[in-house]
Amino acid sequence: MSLLNALFLVKTFLADPKNSAGLRKVSSPTTLLTASELDMTLDEFRQSLTATEPPAGLTHALTGLWWDGKGDWTRAHESAQQDEGVEGSWVHAYLHRKEGDQGNAAYWYSRAGKPICREPLDKEWISIVKEFLGTT
Repeated sequence: MSLLNALFLVKTFLADPKNSAGLRKVSSPTTLLTASELDMTLDEFRQSLTATEPPAGLTHALTGLWWDGKGDWTRAHESAQQDEGVEGSWVHAYLHRKEGDQGNAAYWYSRAGKPICREPLDKEWISIVKEFLGTT
């Protein structure tokens, strides 16, 4: 955790000594949490899809999966593109496979260091979310 994230969490806790919101619920959309800091289950992630905006603190890759879960491919793709690492590449691959662009998907799976997925899209979505949440 960076010093900036740690200071933000301390400030959040001090502003709410009872911690009624929980430290994982940060108000800054620019504060990205790791899976262990996020402390969210797959069921909680799915339940969050009823909201109009993704939970604060999600990584760009998880935000992409959140938007995909809401049925917004374009916003999902935009979020995935913001993460140039392995996680963003994996979500990018999944999204292009979902779109039907198998060649582009293959490129992104390669960038993510993952084999081309052959399982149903809904199962791949669950697999990726669980891995990113650290609940595999």
